[in-house]
Amino acid sequence: MNISDAEVLRLIANSGLVVRFVLAVLLFFSMACWAIIVTKAVQFKRAQKENAAFVDYFWRTADLSKAFARAKQLPRSSVGRAFRAAYAELARITQAHPQEGGEAENGDSPAEAAPMPPMGFAPGRDNIERALRRSSENEVIHLSSWIPFLATTGNTAPFIGLFGTVWGIMDAFQEIGLRGSASLAVVAPGISEALVATAAGLAAAIPAVIAYNHFMTRIRFLESQMSSFSFEFINIVEREILPRQG
Repeated sequence: MNISDAEVLRLIANSGLVVRFVLAVLLFFSMACWAIIVTKAVQFKRAQKENAAFVDYFWRTADLSKAFARAKQLPRSSVGRAFRAAYAELARITQAHPQEGGEAENGDSPAEAAPMPPMGFAPGRDNIERALRRSSENEVIHLSSWIPFLATTGNTAPFIGLFGTVWGIMDAFQEIGLRGSASLAVVAPGISEALVATAAGLAAAIPAVIAYNHFMTRIRFLESQMSSFSFEFINIVEREILPRQG
């Protein structure tokens, strides 16, 4: 026999104060989780789309300054932001060793006004690597924001619901003692009201766990993209910009 929405609402209305408080807490957890899920889904979708656009443009152009300008047009691209940090570091080093005509004009920032380093100039490879690594770490922190709340909900919501159920069953047995009867008609309503808390805990926890695992997979994928791009960019710097020995 199916339980209608009206019957569920009746069970909640007839439950004790503690059980209703537990249900209110679980409702808050559930609503917060769904807000995070929707927000993060949009964030990851945009990041993936802009990453693809930037990487495609980067490999189609041979001009790093144009790639920098393109990265600025894609603010949600984690790979683009990592490149901007590396290019800014490269430009900073270039400003410390300017070539003729390389001074910034009209108040342009070094990253926008600096020319590419001459072939005979060796920038600090370690500095560029650190800039890429620092930017990638910041991106992972940004992408991971609020996701631990999903894990917290997945781990704690079932136990919060179980607490409400245990408390409700205690009330049910107390009612049995007061009535002096243990018939099904006396026991069933109280237990049904108590089990609502467990159901609510599972309803909050299951989507949270699924979303947490999904988002962590997406983060690892984006982190892998940034790591691969960083490796390729360092290779380009070493091959095209660092001095050619011999």
